[in-house]
Amino acid sequence: MSTTQPTKTILRLELPTDPRWVNIAEKNIEEILVDHAYCEQKAATSGISLIVKYPDKERLVEEMTELVAEEWSHFERVMEQLKKRGYGLGRNRPDEYVVELTKHIRKGGKRERQLMDHLLINALIEARSCERFKLLWKNIQDEELQKFYYELMVSEAGHYVGFVKLAKEYMPAEEVDARLKELLAIEADIIRNLEPRPDRMH
Repeated sequence: MSTTQPTKTILRLELPTDPRWVNIAEKNIEEILVDHAYCEQKAATSGISLIVKYPDKERLVEEMTELVAEEWSHFERVMEQLKKRGYGLGRNRPDEYVVELTKHIRKGGKRERQLMDHLLINALIEARSCERFKLLWKNIQDEELQKFYYELMVSEAGHYVGFVKLAKEYMPAEEVDARLKELLAIEADIIRNLEPRPDRMH
């Protein structure tokens, strides 16, 4: 999937992260890195699930194969950062943000409509990750992690754009844009109502 420089216009998130999140997150960097590692692992798993569910969609399979490899490489890179700092992987924690988002994947109807929802939910997860990586890049003191999160920020922005473009391969562009607008509003409500977790990436 292609990469692009992330901007507010590209990501279109309606509610920015409270800037205080990054200040507290920096003090919980072990927990952030552990949660980040699991986020990358889950992103790779999500790509595999899409391949398994829609093996007849050739473009999807090609794009997800590339994405899975990239997300797994990100997981390995986060593991390297944990090891450098003497941290272990630790336990996995439920991601309430993702759980709430995936509740809005519609059941029934056209198979392609369900696929569109899956792709757009993945796009929003990538967009929010990108936004938080940008906060870490711009605000934390650790220079190695600054560079690390800048590189991942750019990658996640590209994934966001790629998921939206892929949705338009299988559904009319105007329907994708309308559904994305709905989901952006839903995503903002989820962020607004979730209890802030400075030890979590989302």
